[in-house]
Formats: sequence, structure tokens, C-alpha cells
Amino acid sequence: MAKAKEEEQTLEELFAGLEEVLGAMEEPEVSLEESFGLYHKGMNLLKYCNERLDKIEKRMLVLDEEGEVHEFDK
Repeated sequence: MAKAKEEEQTLEELFAGLEEVLGAMEEPEVSLEESFGLYHKGMNLLKYCNERLDKIEKRMLVLDEEGEVHEFDK
């Protein structure tokens, strides 16, 4: 069910989760097993961030010099 929770989060919340994971991984008392779990959690959060950014990028519109609206191209 964690997937549904992460899909509902805003980008800011996802980024905050990544910061939390990074902070936890930097703690000296974190075991190797815990580090692997945190790494996995961080990679999942990063995946959701990338998916969310891709969706936003596809919806972006760009105004050209004449003031006409065009879809954003990569």
C-alpha cells in the first residue's frame, strides 16, 4: 500500500522524504541491512519524483516570441 501513498504525495513531500532517507543513511549507527532498506526506499521515492516531473513537463506550455502557445518540447 506504500505505492498508493507515494503517488498521492506532492513533489515537495516526495523531496522531503528523500531528504529524510539521506539523513538517516548518514547516521553512523545505521546497520548495513538498514542502509539497504533505506536505499530501496530512496530509489522508490526518486522513481515517483521522476514520474511526477515527467507528467508536469508534458503539460507545460511555452509562449513563443509572437505570444502563441505551444506544447513544451524536450
